[in-house]
Amino acid sequence: MVQHLLGRTGAARIALIPPEVLEALNEGLVPTVNLNEFLALDLPRLTRNVARQIGLAGDEERLADTFGMLEAFSKIKRHEHVARALYYLVEPRADRDAIAHALATHRSDVARCWAAQWVMFAAMPLHEKLYAVRRFAADPHFGVREVAWMAVRDEIVRDVDAAVRLLQPWARDARDCIRRFASEATRPRGVWCAQVEALKREPWRGLPLIEPLRSDPSRYVQNSVANWLNDACKARPEWVEETCARWERESRTPQTAYIVRRARRSLTDAIPS
Repeated sequence: MVQHLLGRTGAARIALIPPEVLEALNEGLVPTVNLNEFLALDLPRLTRNVARQIGLAGDEERLADTFGMLEAFSKIKRHEHVARALYYLVEPRADRDAIAHALATHRSDVARCWAAQWVMFAAMPLHEKLYAVRRFAADPHFGVREVAWMAVRDEIVRDVDAAVRLLQPWARDARDCIRRFASEATRPRGVWCAQVEALKREPWRGLPLIEPLRSDPSRYVQNSVANWLNDACKARPEWVEETCARWERESRTPQTAYIVRRARRSLTDAIPS
């Protein structure tokens, strides 16, 4: 039984992770609770265990080949290769929908991250990919929510205007995680992902997404909007300052004040004197 591990506080260092916790993580029995646990995973072992739990064999040649090349990639990128291997193992199977559901609802957050990444490999237009990834954007685990927007980032980069149009209802959703997705997925620069060159050059094209969020009640969303504007100020500092000043005039709320203050944190150096 691992129920007693679910409410744990994550270790401050990898070396301090209790063996019992590490064992449960690698068995796919519990989710990670911090980055240290994620980095400590024995990825091949976890993959084999999850594969067996969702109805695959754990010793497929494709998985073995993938494990053999993982050391050449960053720890984050390794998970994309594992997700790809699982996707192409499952794709031709008649029971692929059942396996996909088992992966998407797995108790391991890492397994659900792989399920979210399957959206990257599917030949679907952006609106279908957004529909498929929405469940992961609302996942209870912070890591799955981050992978969700990264799974559609390339499509957003390729067609910014379509993405902005499709995500406008998301920016008005009742759930803060969905609203944050609309902002985070379109950040001009972002973290661990492709940059959106169109929004770096012309950040005003993203206003239909961030304007409704300028006084959002959720700090989770506020931080994302502030980071969106801070990204934009690297190339368009004057526009960011104009937007912040306008928001201050039009929306005199503590939420807007917080967003504007954080958004301006790089402006002092960005705007020529």
